[in-house]
Amino acid sequence: MTDPTSPDPQVDLTNCDREPIHILGRVQSFGCLIAVSPDWIVTRASTNTAAILGPEAADLIGRPLGEILPADTMQILRTRMQVLGQELGAARVFDLDLFADGRRFDASIHISGRTFVFEFEPRQARRQAEDEAATVQSLIRKVRQRGAVEDAAQEAARGLRALTGLDRVMVYRFEPDETGTVIAEAMAPGMEPYLGLRYPASDIPRQARALYQRSLLRLIGDSRDEGHPVIPALGPDGRPLDLSLAVTRSVSPIHLEYLRNMGVGASLSVSILKGGRLWGLFACHHRTPIHLGYEKRSAIELFAQLFNYELAQLESEAEIGDVEKARALHDSLMSQVSSGTDIAEGFDTIADQIAEVIEFDGIALYSGGEYRCRGRAPTREEFLGLARFLNTAQTSTTFSTDEIGRGYERADSFADRAVGLLALPISRTPRDYIVLFRREIAQTVRWAGNPQKPVETGPNGQRLTPRKSFEAWQEVVRGRSAPWRAAELRAADALRVTLLEVVLKLTDAASIAQSRAQEQQELLIAELNHRVRNILNLIRALVSQGRGGTTGIEEYARVLDARIHALARAHDQLTRTDWTWTPLRTLVETEAQAFVQGKADRVRVSGDAVDLSPAAFSTLALVFHELVTNSAKHGALSDSSGEVLIGLAMQEDGSLRITWRERNGPAVQAPRRRGFGSTIIERSVPFELKGTAELHYRMTGVEAEFWLPSTYVRPGAGGIKDAPAPEAEETGPSGTGAAVLSGPTLVVDDNMIIAMDAADMLAILGSSEVHTAGSVGEALRVLERVPVTFALIDVNLGDELSLPVAQKCAELGIRAILATGYGAADDILSTYPATVVIKKPYTIEHVEHALAGNG
Repeated sequence: MTDPTSPDPQVDLTNCDREPIHILGRVQSFGCLIAVSPDWIVTRASTNTAAILGPEAADLIGRPLGEILPADTMQILRTRMQVLGQELGAARVFDLDLFADGRRFDASIHISGRTFVFEFEPRQARRQAEDEAATVQSLIRKVRQRGAVEDAAQEAARGLRALTGLDRVMVYRFEPDETGTVIAEAMAPGMEPYLGLRYPASDIPRQARALYQRSLLRLIGDSRDEGHPVIPALGPDGRPLDLSLAVTRSVSPIHLEYLRNMGVGASLSVSILKGGRLWGLFACHHRTPIHLGYEKRSAIELFAQLFNYELAQLESEAEIGDVEKARALHDSLMSQVSSGTDIAEGFDTIADQIAEVIEFDGIALYSGGEYRCRGRAPTREEFLGLARFLNTAQTSTTFSTDEIGRGYERADSFADRAVGLLALPISRTPRDYIVLFRREIAQTVRWAGNPQKPVETGPNGQRLTPRKSFEAWQEVVRGRSAPWRAAELRAADALRVTLLEVVLKLTDAASIAQSRAQEQQELLIAELNHRVRNILNLIRALVSQGRGGTTGIEEYARVLDARIHALARAHDQLTRTDWTWTPLRTLVETEAQAFVQGKADRVRVSGDAVDLSPAAFSTLALVFHELVTNSAKHGALSDSSGEVLIGLAMQEDGSLRITWRERNGPAVQAPRRRGFGSTIIERSVPFELKGTAELHYRMTGVEAEFWLPSTYVRPGAGGIKDAPAPEAEETGPSGTGAAVLSGPTLVVDDNMIIAMDAADMLAILGSSEVHTAGSVGEALRVLERVPVTFALIDVNLGDELSLPVAQKCAELGIRAILATGYGAADDILSTYPATVVIKKPYTIEHVEHALAGNG
């Protein structure tokens, strides 16, 4: 098997120093040639003019053309030559009565330097009238219906075979490495298929390709034809006649031998151009000699030109499709960023989306020191060395190679998985990458000859000699992958920009989140400090104010205990992690009961029933805490007559408007300086919830108005028009203080005062002897020597957890209750034995209630 095309015989197809083989002065037998000077004097002619035109060629030299041809013929030729220009190719005349004697000819005229070249062919008798243009249009319509280049090429091969009647028509495409591949084929039954064969680049050198780009059609009517010389060999300028554009010119005897060894009697090559450049060829073979007349060849050229247009359209549509895919990938990646997904988390999704645009066998992500890969890719250790190599490449651009080993010596460590790569840098400092890998071309390339030995020494010296064996042999390509196509490189570059934009957006988002987290942390620290001081002041006030309103020490202790637990329950709302949507009224009740016990009925809520999202509940808890405590200290709730009116109004767009009005209290004066409490009221809702807040200190009472976006609120169940908050309740569970314990008991707590208080509780509840322990080791020693019947165990003992104590109690069958100060301790308690849990601070009623449930 050999090259299906015709290497150009007029250029040096070798790289040797000897004179090239020129067939510049030889014409095929199906036509004759006459060269005329600008003065219309015949300067050269082919020796077969005698057989075709009549006079001997030698007799024509030096004679005016007008003496050879009739005046009418000269007029027709002159008229056709008016349209000729230096770069316009050939003018043609069909069915010409050349000598006005009834003999019909087809003629072609072109310019070679300063010489007019006329080619004449006896016109072939046509069996029937044919509309070649209509046939071509019909065949091209079928090509147009194909959606892919390979499918269109196959349809074109079928169409050209139908148009020419030749035995075999192939579409031969030039690859990026200048080799050629048969991508489509239509042939007569019984012929050996050449589809899929690849040909070395040297089979059609660059010089020959340049000629194919100028001359779109090359016909060899008979591979056994030796041709006829043009005389004289040199013109008046001392040069041979350039027959590059002559259709009748012959070809190298080497190539004719080449064809004969293939069993080819005639061949036709038609150039396929895209954007003015040689894309490939229609390579046609016929087993016997054949001649295609000028009209048929013109139809073939028309077919090829229309196919060129369709090819350009198909490849342009494919490029547009690639652009659309890249744009869709950009939009998809940016939407992922908007949803908070970073590149590492979305690696698998990104890999799937890239695969729709660029083919690869493996993909790897290296970002921020993290390495992820999928498919045929290097390990992390192998990639780290490769990354250092990639860092030497030009920045801000993609890097591609189909042979990693050419530039990176250690590539052989993963050559079994990848030998080609396309690297997309997705950052500037440090250099992070998404890298696509391609495996070695493990499939065998079907070469139509040894690409390493295209030139041999033959009878004519070191020239392109026909290969004597035409069986396809196989060469396994080692260390190289399939090349990255231009469309893939364009998509990769667009993808690089997209990924860089993604990373920058994620970086900006992380920076904004970090800044916001820092602001929130500062706000939280200030709030914590403020809260601690308020709690200490509030407890002091509760102790101080409660003394005068009680009849005895026991009553005083009970009321004080209840108030402290109301305060703890209100603050516990801020630390829960298992939040759900909660009625706004619950928040108001909690704050009112905790801080203005006995006056909660003077806090009235009216309007719509509203539920708050967890985020909004936390923020408004801070706001209402400040409003309630400020009112209890200085406003309407600080005396016996004032009241607070809270209005809730859902808006048409789903948002919520909250109003706070204090009435009938003492006269209010605006503070001289804004404290932290005022800052919380005025800034929390705008900062956290993107809403609005207004605070006014009017003489008649403090007024505030808030607006919350619909994201954080929803309608609650039922209305609450003019519904007063219920009377404050005692916060501790009801208990009798009756004896429910017996025998020795154990209290485990690292705080001595709390342990002593708990021991007193257990003694009241009936324990005969209470042992206290401040550590796990001490508690276990008590359990070893004392027959304990019950244990009250604190979860956190300073620098250790009490889990071993709880487990030991479970093993011994000792009843136990766990106490914790955490707002939500599910994660900590998940490893503890199943038991009752109470929260700190606890009272004797809490313990009694827990014992009843633990019974």
